[in-house]
Amino acid sequence: MFENILAAKKRLNGYAHVTPIMVSRTLNRMVGADVFFKCENFQRIGAFKFRGAFNSISQLSEPEKARGVITYSSGNHAQAVALVGRMLNAKTTIVMPNNAPATKRAATEAYGATILDYDPAKANREDIAGELESEHGYVMIPPFDHLDVVAGQGTAALEMFEAVGHLDMLLVPCGGGGLLSGCAVAAKGASGNCKTIGIEPALADDATRSFHSKILHRIDNPPTIADGTRTPSLGKITFPLVLEYVDDMKTVSEQAIIEAVKFLFYRMKLVVEPSGALGLAALLSRAVAPKGRIGVILSGGNIDSATMIKVLSS
Repeated sequence: MFENILAAKKRLNGYAHVTPIMVSRTLNRMVGADVFFKCENFQRIGAFKFRGAFNSISQLSEPEKARGVITYSSGNHAQAVALVGRMLNAKTTIVMPNNAPATKRAATEAYGATILDYDPAKANREDIAGELESEHGYVMIPPFDHLDVVAGQGTAALEMFEAVGHLDMLLVPCGGGGLLSGCAVAAKGASGNCKTIGIEPALADDATRSFHSKILHRIDNPPTIADGTRTPSLGKITFPLVLEYVDDMKTVSEQAIIEAVKFLFYRMKLVVEPSGALGLAALLSRAVAPKGRIGVILSGGNIDSATMIKVLSS
């Protein structure tokens, strides 16, 4: 799997941004450790999802691209698939919940994708996309449960290790586990003694329960502000990878997530969506004990104005 991540990095060269690493002396003093942020909020489409989408779609044949690509997503993967489809001349169709953040929907439409709405309280997005895949012959590029998607996401951590060297700990947000499993594989391959810890909202702790019980848990439509983590469960591919490569899973409260977004905004002048701030939330709330050199993946910055106003006024 690590070889797949190395190959993905070559494919992404010249297409994905090599996102910056940022630090905060104030934060380092607060937590008593050296913290390095991998700022995927500066990635194309504003999130790490571009990596997996490009790594997957760029390997399709011309006939496959001509048939079109379909996926399901609340926003960031939708934008990534739409943009990559435009870049590589592949028609894209996105099954998107009707409560998806307005900024993510608008960007997805602007990249040229066809959006099909569904009510997440009444329908299952995988079923809808699967039916369309069968009916129209589309190629499915799921948001996380795909080996090429996982490999692409792992390049974020690989770049981080190449930039800062050894880390004692890597904190990674977890929704469906694509970013987490990819980064965990990269950590073991590039910095073998680094412990990878996945971070989830306490209200959406299906992966944490699954990790500790070794039994796959599911939570439908969790009411967390971190919309990127509302995936109901880990996948058939990501669950085994998480069990094999991830060292621990921790959860954080909604208030901790809000405080992390505010810290990044006010202290570091970074716009980060709630899902992207989970690693910092774990440090500030002491859900994870800070020690040594810590890497934190800031997974994205696509936060709509209403959510940001809610966060900053709380």
